[in-house]
Amino acid sequence: MSGHFGPGAARLGGLSARLLGWRPDHFWAATPAELAAILAPFAGAEESLARTDLERMMEQDNG
Repeated sequence: MSGHFGPGAARLGGLSARLLGWRPDHFWAATPAELAAILAPFAGAEESLARTDLERMMEQDNG
């Protein structure tokens, strides 16, 4: 995963749309912790988001 927020956010936005049926406003209204909890059942998938990647994105967002 890139060290930049944008590519990770785009990937998570796409996953939330595909797996959860979320529209962009739902994705952007969710907190990172909520998104992690919702995506946890999919963690066994090959393209799952690693917890460390999510935490890194959270740190970058907080600034």
